[in-house]
Amino acid sequence: MSVVIDINGLPPERISVVPSPLAELGMALHALSEPGHHPEVQGWATAVSSRLDPCLADRLCEAEFLWRTTFSDVFAPFAGIPGRRALPGATLAEELDLLDKLTDEQFVHAALEFTCQLRYDVREAGPLDDPDLRRRSLELAAARGAVQERFTHRLLDDLPAVRAWFRRLVLDCDEAFFADTWARVQPQLAADARHKTELLRRKGLGEALASLSGAVSLDEEAGLVTVDKLLVGRAATGDGGLVLVPTSIGWPHLMVLHRYGWQPAITYPVQASRPQAPTVEQLTRRLEALAHPARLRLCRHLARAPHSTGELADAHGMSAPEISRHLAVLRKAGLITSSRRGRYVQHQLDLSTVARLGSDFIEGVLR
Repeated sequence: MSVVIDINGLPPERISVVPSPLAELGMALHALSEPGHHPEVQGWATAVSSRLDPCLADRLCEAEFLWRTTFSDVFAPFAGIPGRRALPGATLAEELDLLDKLTDEQFVHAALEFTCQLRYDVREAGPLDDPDLRRRSLELAAARGAVQERFTHRLLDDLPAVRAWFRRLVLDCDEAFFADTWARVQPQLAADARHKTELLRRKGLGEALASLSGAVSLDEEAGLVTVDKLLVGRAATGDGGLVLVPTSIGWPHLMVLHRYGWQPAITYPVQASRPQAPTVEQLTRRLEALAHPARLRLCRHLARAPHSTGELADAHGMSAPEISRHLAVLRKAGLITSSRRGRYVQHQLDLSTVARLGSDFIEGVLR
């Protein structure tokens, strides 16, 4: 599974790396709502939450679904500007001006995507124009909860008021906490954007994309950018551009905007010395390897000390070939390491790799 961006015919000058204050604010709101997703900024999230004005906190709850479980495209309005070559603004005010340029249909589609299951990468009528879709949207919103239902009613009944409300909310967040946050992270994002731009100029798009994440790759011959994700999507730059947006708060999220008719964009985390995330294929292989009870029992032995195939066969009452087959599966998944010691090859669980699958598993095999 992956999101694929067709970049055939895209000239280098239409590939841009640009920080976005509005996108970073969206990431900040997400981190405040889901601090468990972002352990690296939990101290910041706790500090901001503790001093947040109660009235502002209540207003944030009214549309929290726009940033809590995923990331609404209302935070990337540059991508929806006609011509598909606009770039993020340098300031939050500039980005809000871009947001005002979105059509009512674009705003509603972006705001209701996660509530009403509107189609994302194909053209579709919206609830503003289609009475049946309006009724269906309200039904789906009600099924999601009272908050989504109230917001959807407000959006469809008085769209100008909701757009003004959202703009005011962004400005109040800026005054309350984000201006200080942006002043702190903007130099890092600007430096990363300069570095990626230099990579583009000197070594080409393939090198630049590889520096974003191991999950992003380029097939130059086919003219396709592939982002390894647990979803399927497709977009094309056409006569528009491709925008890469760095985020300081967003790790571990890697997001691809591939909405129909919008400019494709990839929001990527600025990386320090973080371990490379596994591909979806690698993750699937590891989970399948651990789904077998015999391999789980082997992992318990191998977590404590290195063992040879013969030792494992004796301990588990299995034949050496059976043990070898299970070890091969674990090795292919990258869960064990093997090294020769004299006459024997000894195998051991790679705890650093396994730990990234979850502490519950580590505790289980070490219990």
